[in-house]
Amino acid sequence: MSRREQSPGSDTLGRALSRNLLIGIALCYLVLFLVLPLLAVFTQALAKGLVAFSTALRDVDALAAMRMTLTVAAISVPLNTLFGTAAAWLVAKYEFRGKGFLLTLIDLPFAVSPVISGLIFVLVFGARGWLGPWLGEHGYKVIFALPGMVLATTFITFPFIARELIPLMQAQGRDDEEAALSLGASGWRTFWMVTLPNVRWGMLYGILLCNARAMGEFGAVSVVSGHIRGETNTLPLHVEILYNEYNFVGAFATASLLALLALLTLGLKSLLERRHPELRGARAEPGKARLAH
Repeated sequence: MSRREQSPGSDTLGRALSRNLLIGIALCYLVLFLVLPLLAVFTQALAKGLVAFSTALRDVDALAAMRMTLTVAAISVPLNTLFGTAAAWLVAKYEFRGKGFLLTLIDLPFAVSPVISGLIFVLVFGARGWLGPWLGEHGYKVIFALPGMVLATTFITFPFIARELIPLMQAQGRDDEEAALSLGASGWRTFWMVTLPNVRWGMLYGILLCNARAMGEFGAVSVVSGHIRGETNTLPLHVEILYNEYNFVGAFATASLLALLALLTLGLKSLLERRHPELRGARAEPGKARLAH
């Protein structure tokens, strides 16, 4: 058999080897940077048994941190759902001057360090900030209290829902809305009856990601919370305090809750993508959808 007749098979074998090599590298990378750290968290959390694990989670400060984490997320996620949906509808359905600037502002929290974001709120609402003296005179406390933590978390998580909905709305176009308006439906009714049902799964997808980030946010919340134990600590801040006190079982037990939240979020995310492939497609081609308008 000539060398020319063997070359197609050799090319196929070479491609298969390259593919298997890349898969092996990817698997090794995932095991090293994802699987092993997660195993380490749960191993350390259960190092002294289930009794020590459950005791650490039933601690008064741990329960207070859980309540604060849930409270912050329960406020910031609905706010971002409202603002993100409105921003996505505006960007995807209308043409106006300053649209590019608005998109830049939406992406700003991705570019700014969370610590810097927290410092910005301290400069604005702190005791010596722009609005701090006026707030103090009227008895309002923002920094080192729940309002500051909600503001910081809302700022950090703002892009998640908007960025999930913008490409999805752009890919769907405006035909359905224009048809509803031509039939006499008001703008508000068109949104509730046409736009929202078309993007509800994308909105749920964004809410999942927004909620996971809100519960796991550390940098910005650390700056504005004051680390007041039992009062303004969230779960990530509580993990840091316990670790610095060499309470490794308590620290990793609390961290395991955040790890479980991340795994649950990824599971729900994969489930949504499997049942609604258009979510993956809309996010994969945001530039194409944007050019369509």
